[in-house]
Amino acid sequence: MSWPVLVFDIESIPDVAGLRSLRAGAADQTDAQVHAAYVAERKERGQSDFMPLHLQRVLVISCVFRNAEGLRVHSFVDREPDGVSQEGKIIQTFFNTVEKHVPQLVSWNGGGFDLPVLHYRGLRHGVVASKYWDMGEGGDHDSREFKWNNFISRYHTRHLDLMDLLAMYQPKNNAPLDAMAKLCGFPGKLGMDGSAVYPAYLNGQLEEIRRYCETDVMNTYLMYCRFQKMRGGLLEAEYEQEIAFVKESLGQLAPHEAHWQEYLAAWA
Repeated sequence: MSWPVLVFDIESIPDVAGLRSLRAGAADQTDAQVHAAYVAERKERGQSDFMPLHLQRVLVISCVFRNAEGLRVHSFVDREPDGVSQEGKIIQTFFNTVEKHVPQLVSWNGGGFDLPVLHYRGLRHGVVASKYWDMGEGGDHDSREFKWNNFISRYHTRHLDLMDLLAMYQPKNNAPLDAMAKLCGFPGKLGMDGSAVYPAYLNGQLEEIRRYCETDVMNTYLMYCRFQKMRGGLLEAEYEQEIAFVKESLGQLAPHEAHWQEYLAAWA
């Protein structure tokens, strides 16, 4: 297993302001009215009330960053200072991290959800991510390397969507992260699930959403370690050592963050 590794997961909410700008006659409606009217129309047509990806506003991007220096858990959170969304800023900061480290990106369904959302929202906010979008079209040596292994192409591994790969790129075979994590002996989801994020946001529970996202991204990192053992990237002893290191790292965080205490307790 080569470092650095950057595992990521996002939590998003409906972009009601964007939805308002796309709906005739919605300018004078409240956020609740705009969203309720949209949901009602979708239900009348027998459709899910899940917002299309370009109308998913990014609220939290949580990361597990593992390199030779250790393991870090960090979240980029739109805390809306003075009531103004900082979505573009947190997306830019995430891609700045990718640009700086050029890591092995890892996700669970990142190709199906997280990255397309980040693409659409980044496009809206004018985000710049030249290394991330490099597909080997430049003339220099570093760029040519990306022709054969870049972040964008589905069958390349610079971004590893574990769910997509394990399903052999067949959506009918997809498995949920929570179930697979628990089957492998990891804690799985704690506190809430994706459907509870928007109600939690409306109730002002931003920190609860951040904690939920962080435990989800930790599940993904542990699944990545498990996958590395399966493919021979980690020997059995190396895998056990890495799992012990994760537990030790979370143990250092637990006195300051209650969700890591809960996570470790569930793991035990």
